[in-house]
Amino acid sequence: MELETRLARIEARQAIGQLPIRYAIAVDSRNLGDWVNLFLPDVDMGRQGRGREVLRAYIEPQLRWFYRSIHQICGHRIDLGPDADDGTGPTSATGSVYCRAEHEIDDRWVVMAIRYDDEYTRIGEEWFFSRRREQHWYAADVTERPQAVDFDSWGSSGHRPPLPAIDPSWSHFWRDGAVHTAHPVEQTLEGPR
Repeated sequence: MELETRLARIEARQAIGQLPIRYAIAVDSRNLGDWVNLFLPDVDMGRQGRGREVLRAYIEPQLRWFYRSIHQICGHRIDLGPDADDGTGPTSATGSVYCRAEHEIDDRWVVMAIRYDDEYTRIGEEWFFSRRREQHWYAADVTERPQAVDFDSWGSSGHRPPLPAIDPSWSHFWRDGAVHTAHPVEQTLEGPR
């Protein structure tokens, strides 16, 4: 791989790596202008329509559910797409970001363990989120055990959070893909002797 190509890929990883922390700071400071500008100008909002103003109208009421928030980025995996023909490096990528988020909701302090599954697109020299899917393991007040509130203290979704079961490898780890509440299936592991 040529030096220019390697450098373009390193620069892409660096730029993409800044998106989640910029997202967290924008959410926690309620800076909606900075927040929407992290997304493509014509971001697809499904049935709501397209564009940053549609995104802003969608997210602003949701951010009023809680007063304070703290989004702590814990890790970020980035998979770069193929390089552009012009030698400027990749124009697309995917990634997953781990996050611990805390939210003040009246007299409650709700903690969430989140994984964002992202798609990124480069326009010119700048990288943007093209899609961001929030998945979580649990949401629980700090005084609650996640199991005691069926892993969703907010109760807004009507069902358990999708993680970890949405990962294909998860069902293979547990016997017959069954939900297990205690410990992994006991197996005898034979190691070198």
